[in-house]
Amino acid sequence: MTALPFPLAEEPDPQIAETGRLLFAGPVDFVKGVVAMSGLPDADRLEVCFAGRSNVGKSSLINALTGRKGIARASNTPGRTQEINYFSLGEERYLVDLPGYGYANAPVSVVEKWQRLLKQYLQGRVTLRRAFVLIDSRHGVKSVDEEIMKLLDSAAVTFQVVMTKADKVKAAEREKIMAQVRQALAKHPAAYPEIVLTSSEKGDGIATLRAIIATLS
Repeated sequence: MTALPFPLAEEPDPQIAETGRLLFAGPVDFVKGVVAMSGLPDADRLEVCFAGRSNVGKSSLINALTGRKGIARASNTPGRTQEINYFSLGEERYLVDLPGYGYANAPVSVVEKWQRLLKQYLQGRVTLRRAFVLIDSRHGVKSVDEEIMKLLDSAAVTFQVVMTKADKVKAAEREKIMAQVRQALAKHPAAYPEIVLTSSEKGDGIATLRAIIATLS
């Protein structure tokens, strides 16, 4: 039997899971919100970023990872996050929350400004080790997701797909969506060859994602 391309990431072994738990159990602080490249913090540590369509569940996932309910603002209004938000994970990591892309309830000029900032960041941040592209388990890869993946390809930034809201989809339907996601990823050379399946509400996949972030070098 041939192995599936882009398999689901396996749960980490206990020692690595503990490394991930400790990283996120330590100090996690909001550093700053950035609206221009000139405002970025010094590139003095490894960083990972989270990108996703508006309302994909990005804030909820970051809150679940950090175990802090309000550290990333969740909103029912698409496009509320209009800046690059930096959080420190101890003294060796930055976690970066990127503006939601796709539909946004904001003036066109504002949308264009923060999407331009998003592109500049992805193409120009030397300490960025991995981008996590969030895909809604109910909908799969959309055209706006393809755009960000192409940008990551061109910037040579490794990205890993994180499926959100896995608890909202029945198993049979999820398999159809996963097949669509795998087919889409096959076209992108920068795609990391494992997918992380998560549910912020149930806690599924959180330990796996913490361990991945903690062990990047």
